[in-house]
Order: sequence, then C-alpha cells, then structure tokens
Amino acid sequence: MPSGVSASFHARAGSTMDLARSYDGAQGFPHWILAGTQSKARGRQGRSWLCPAGAFAASLVMQPRCTPAEAAQRSFVAACALRRALSSLVGAGALAQKWPNDVLLNGGKVAGILLESSGSGQLVDRLTIGIGVNLGPAPQDVAQASFPPIGVADVTGESLAPEAFLAILAAEFAAVEAVLQQQGFAEIRAEWTAHAARLGEEITARTGREEIIGRFEGLDVQGNLLLLTAGGKRVIPAADIYF
Repeated sequence: MPSGVSASFHARAGSTMDLARSYDGAQGFPHWILAGTQSKARGRQGRSWLCPAGAFAASLVMQPRCTPAEAAQRSFVAACALRRALSSLVGAGALAQKWPNDVLLNGGKVAGILLESSGSGQLVDRLTIGIGVNLGPAPQDVAQASFPPIGVADVTGESLAPEAFLAILAAEFAAVEAVLQQQGFAEIRAEWTAHAARLGEEITARTGREEIIGRFEGLDVQGNLLLLTAGGKRVIPAADIYF
C-alpha cells in the first residue's frame, strides 16, 4: 500500500460497502477493504452487481471533511485511477470512461464505481468509494444491461489476482488524489475528458423524469454533464447515459 494507506481482506462479504459502513477506523484512513466474494454486491441506484469468483470487489473508506460537491469529485478521481490501473493490463487505447463513473473496455463495461457519504452539518465526514472490476471473464446471464459486460481475461486470456490489482489501483488512486489536492479538480476533469467515451457525439441522458438527446460537450467545473441539445445547452447533474 502507498504510504499512509491501509488495507484489510475478507474472504467473504455481503458487500464491501456494508463492511466499510461498519469500519471503526482502527487501521486509519484511507483504508481499502477487499473481499474475495460478495453475496449482495450493488451498483448505482441499488442495482445488483454480479461478482463472480476472481472479480475485484473493494471499497475505499476516506475521511475527506469536505463539501458534498468536493466529495463527488472523487468519482472522477476513482475513474481516472481505474483507467490508469487497467491500462497496465490491456493497453490504454482499449479503455474509455463513461459518465459518470463507469470504465469501458472495447465498448463493454469492465468496471463500475459507487460513492456513498455521510456527515454532519455541511461537511462530508466519511466517504466510501466502492469499485468492482471484471478481472476474469465477463459475468454470464446479465439481464437488461445497457452496456454488455466484458472481463479483462476476455481480452488478455489471463486473470490477475484481486490482491495484485489492489496494489496497482491503490498506488494510482493515491497519485490521482495527490493531483486533486495539489492542482485542483480542473486537472482531474482534463484527464477524465481526454479519455471520455463519445465526446463530441450524440448521446442520450435519462434522468428518471425525462430523456435528453444531445451532443456530449464534456463536463462543467463541478463534473456535471454538458449536452448541446436542439433547445440549447443543458447541464445534467445525474442521469444514465446511453449511446
């Protein structure tokens, strides 16, 4: 682990997010929690996340003591760190980042990120970043997936042990977090945008209340999605994206 970062391993867990919620801070912060298998893994908006044997399932617990907007920026920190880590396995050209927090490999979903936070007053006291990666073959029988799952092993023919991947990812996350602390979110936004899927092309954003079609123009200073639609520019803070 990078200096000042700790980790723990659990052979079995309901979900690493649940373990993170009960983490007492005994090993300090930031702290990675890695699970061999998960029985109740979940993604954004409570969706289920399949976690077959050999998949990477971990959560990072932090104490950022920052505003909610600043905490949300860690979604892009995690995405950039994930892309960096995966590029050492499959090559950078095969990877793209889909707003807000997925990583695509050859157009299929290889990894996802989930953020949960808690705090008192106007500050986030605890932030948990859950990360799932298909290190082995893609999980089977995925129903109603907007992007077909793909595994690293589908491309490389080899499966990396989750513990080995954690060492790579933890180092990359620490490096990208240092960029955020020292240079600000603008640098993170620039790196994320440089590898954004479908930048400058027409995409569809579904918010739950409406479906918005427009040209993907990038991110604003807060990380919101910018779409140029027939009715003008739209700033979208949360949505599911479809190509």
